[in-house]
Formats: sequence, structure tokens, C-alpha cells
Amino acid sequence: MSKRSVLHMFDPMQNNSPFDINMALDCDFDLLIPYSNVKLDSMHRLTQDVIFSRGPKGVKRTGIFLGGRDIGLAVDMLNACKQAMVPPFEVSVFADPSGAFTTAAALVACVEKELKAKHKKEFKDCKALVFGGTGPVGIATGVIASLAGAETILVDHISADTASGLAAEYNRRFDSTLTGAAATYDEDKIALIADVDIIFCTAKAGIQILNTEVLSHTQQLKVVGDVNAVPPAGIAGVQMNDFGVILPDTENVASIGPLAIGNVKYKVQHALLSSMLTGDKPVYIDFRAAFEKAKDIL
Repeated sequence: MSKRSVLHMFDPMQNNSPFDINMALDCDFDLLIPYSNVKLDSMHRLTQDVIFSRGPKGVKRTGIFLGGRDIGLAVDMLNACKQAMVPPFEVSVFADPSGAFTTAAALVACVEKELKAKHKKEFKDCKALVFGGTGPVGIATGVIASLAGAETILVDHISADTASGLAAEYNRRFDSTLTGAAATYDEDKIALIADVDIIFCTAKAGIQILNTEVLSHTQQLKVVGDVNAVPPAGIAGVQMNDFGVILPDTENVASIGPLAIGNVKYKVQHALLSSMLTGDKPVYIDFRAAFEKAKDIL
């Protein structure tokens, strides 16, 4: 009798994500075991409890999913899992805190696609802003875009120090080259967007960050991507299903909306969860693997 597939879902917060649970079930894991309030210093013990209980064949039907909201902690937890493995007792591990890695990967991959298709440009030739850049999706977006070559700025609504501090922290972690800025008022936003090529909007849902008047001050903007699916749009004029549609009142700014991004994010997460059960060797999945998968899907 073949062993049932099991996904252990470790989360440092009080609740596991219903979204992630539904996704894992749709990827044919037979059993999902959620754990809340998991501490980093518990990961070595918990991982070895997972691997030694199933045998060399059973570990191929076993995975670990890491959630939460802190992307740095999620990567630390993933590394702790890797260090606890004892081949051939080794399972796949997927870190995706708050869906930040798969959402950011989908957003950046979609923008990259339109940047090439509409403007024949690469990230290395571009300057990018990430509004909402101090949240999990914003930071992950910034890191991915920076590592892909873009000059990338994390933008906080209130504090430049907060944005700069986070930029420095994640530069140390991942060898990115992020910087930070603040934009509280429209005049701040106008100054920031004047010479950028790309705008990522990952700010709080239901709040418009850039209105039409502010956007009229851009001089070389090429692509915008907005993950906000709760009206109003984070970027004025972006529609839910836009994928390469020209933003209203502009000549050639390609727009990517939240449902288009979400569709790619869903496919990325589904494919990566499925890969935990189908490969011959264990996989360790973070934002880098998610970005590569998003590009493959597109």
C-alpha cells in the first residue's frame, strides 16, 4: 500500500492561511497538518520529526510549507529545514509567507514580459519604484526586481528611514541593491515618478496611491503593475484584467492588473506545490524559484 502524501504547514503566526490550505488540497496532498506559533529555534527538531517518521520512500510523499508574514524569517526557517536534513531522509520545503514570494514573482515576471514586448527593454536598463514597498509583497518584489537588474526603490507611505532600513537589511541578506524613500503627499510622489520606467504597486488594498494628476507628471514611464484587487485601483486607470493594455491618458504605458497577476500567481503556486510530490529529488523553494517558474509559465 502506497503511503499517503502529507504536507506539514509551519506558521509563526496564530493562523495558517486558508488560501494556502486550499491550494495544497488542489495539488493532491492527501493530508495537511497545520501548526501555528512555530518558532525558528523549533525548526530543526520539527524537521527531523518529519523526516525520520516516514522512511526513505515516505519522504518522497512528504513536504513542508512555511508561511507567516515575515519574509526574512521564512527564509531563515527554510535554511533551518535544509540544515536538519539527513539524506536519504530529506523532504521538499516551500517558503511563501503571506503568498508574498509567489505574488511578487508573478508581478515582476508580468512586468518584465510587457517591458520587453512593448518597449524592447531589460530590467538592467530601467529604474523601478515599489509603492507599498515595506510590506511582505513589496519587499519581495523589490528584491526580485533588483536581482533581475533594475535600479529599485522601496517606497514607504510615511518614513524614508523605515524604507531605507529594510532596503539595507535585505541587501545584506540577498545581495540586492535596494534603496528606500518615502512618499506621503502627492508632491512627493510626483518627484519620485518623474524619471522612473516601472511602477509596482503593492500597497494596502482599497487605497489609491497614484491618481491621474500625479501620473501625468511621468516622463519615461513604460509599465505599471498593481496587485490591489479591492476598488479603487492602487494606480488610477488600471483595470482588473489588464495585461499589456495601454494605461488611459498615456501614449504607451503598459498596464497589468491584479487579476492578471493573480492568475499567474495561482499557476506558480500550484506548479511549485505539485513539484514537491513529483520530482526524484527534494526541492527547496523561495522567491527565486517562484520567479523562474513565473517566467516559464509566461
